Amino acid sequence: MVHPGPCARRGGAAVSDDALYVIHIAESIDLIEHYVSEGKQVFLGERKTQDAVLRNLQTLAESSQRLSAELKARYEDVDWAGIAGFRHVLVHDYLGVNLERVWEIIEGDLPELKRSIVSMREEFGV
Repeated sequence: MVHPGPCARRGGAAVSDDALYVIHIAESIDLIEHYVSEGKQVFLGERKTQDAVLRNLQTLAESSQRLSAELKARYEDVDWAGIAGFRHVLVHDYLGVNLERVWEIIEGDLPELKRSIVSMREEFGV
């Protein structure tokens, strides 16, 4: 689900920019988990699945760059610089994307990020 612009209204209450981007990140993570639910071999073997995962990783990374410095400082355990660097690869060096490395990120880094995003959602009440 794509949400409207900054300070969108959700249930009658205004949603901050940070909350909106946290929602986008959470939705991207959920979609990625769904797309890779059949495992590594399906991911590596299906171009459509790769495209869907890479697109959502790009959305996730782009949304993470738009989070405020204050929010990022409260979640300093998240490798924000690494996410930004990965976004750069996805956007500008897409021919150099290593699918094995993407799978490692999905398996290793995404669950940790998801835990932080869940905490952020609880903080914002979204």
